[in-house]
Amino acid sequence: MYSYGDKTRAIELYFRYDRSAAAAINELGYPNRHTLGLWHMEFAENGDLGRGRHRHCDDLQKRAAVDHFFDRGQCLARTVRQLGYPKSKELLASWVDELEPGRRRRRAKAGSFTDDQKREAVIALASRKASAQEVADAVGVTRAVLCKWKNQLLGEEAPCKTEAVPKDMADDVDALRSQAAELQEQIKRLELRKAILEGAVELLGKGQGVDPGMPTNREKALIANSLRPARKLNEMLSELGMGRSSCQYQVEAMRRPDKHAGPRRRISEIFAAGDGRYGYRRVRLDLRSEGVRVSEKVVARLMRELDLVAKRGKKRKCSSYKGEISDAPENLVKRNFHADAPNALRLTDIAEFGIPAVKVYLSPVVDCFDGMVVSWAMSTSPNAELASAMLDAAAATLSEDEHPVGHADRGCHYRWPG
Repeated sequence: MYSYGDKTRAIELYFRYDRSAAAAINELGYPNRHTLGLWHMEFAENGDLGRGRHRHCDDLQKRAAVDHFFDRGQCLARTVRQLGYPKSKELLASWVDELEPGRRRRRAKAGSFTDDQKREAVIALASRKASAQEVADAVGVTRAVLCKWKNQLLGEEAPCKTEAVPKDMADDVDALRSQAAELQEQIKRLELRKAILEGAVELLGKGQGVDPGMPTNREKALIANSLRPARKLNEMLSELGMGRSSCQYQVEAMRRPDKHAGPRRRISEIFAAGDGRYGYRRVRLDLRSEGVRVSEKVVARLMRELDLVAKRGKKRKCSSYKGEISDAPENLVKRNFHADAPNALRLTDIAEFGIPAVKVYLSPVVDCFDGMVVSWAMSTSPNAELASAMLDAAAATLSEDEHPVGHADRGCHYRWPG
């Protein structure tokens, strides 16, 4: 409770700050806006805060309070809070009994209700269209007591309101209990699935979106064993889609010694000796030379389990650009590759071909008039000798009065000095 001095100080600050309730409350730390408003109303009507004296209420104010009480669901606290008077709920109750004797609904004790009455109250709460407080007022108990009955009959997880209520729910609460049991079973299955997914992520190193149907039987057995004894084996195997006999077989198989322990160790040694450049075929040949007979599939699988991946050299593409080793010739064609007569414009370039034995380079000369290959030369190296042989063969097809324009990519083999 606030003293007369506290109230007076709050009202003085309220007027000092131009009737700003937020400024006064921020400085004092009390009261709330509603309480400060009541103090201001009392000060405005009486010119003082009364020093603890009760405000006198006439018959009209009493009648207004009683009418408000019956119009707002017969809640004493709500009427006192909204009207700001009288001082207590007990005083308001005396006014109601004085002006409307016998009309006020009195709440019964929670222990005086039978089990059938409690079930009917819970059904009304679950199938209500109004607020829970109105249902509690209609039953004659507090909202807290009504929620306690619901928790006792349906459990704390059951919702306080259902969208669709069966017709026979008014006669029996078994439908609500069945719904609560189904929800509990669904939650249990979801928790089990979550535990399986977390086990797959932790044990198998799979992604967050792993599907329990994707792991192998051995991986499923590992997940199931990791969750025991906190989870039942039958429930986990049903969720994983695995039979009990299959799980037992995988457990016994994991207990047996590894028959590929020797080849596994030797594969790691051979791979390290080859500087990580041997694939599974080369490793298998080395194993066979030592008298160890294993198939290529086994070697490949063991190398995958050991995370042994052979190095692969990068493919090097041929590039004729070696820098500006001489003065760049002028581009006479300028991307106009049309010719009106034979032997007027010729194009050339070098193409690379890969054959099992070696790489071969082809240097042809094409006439732009009809696309005819005038001459060509081949070599195992894209050098100036290849370009010179191609040009000599192309020049031999010309007469003395023919002087065609030759166009190339200005590669180093065309510009090499000499």
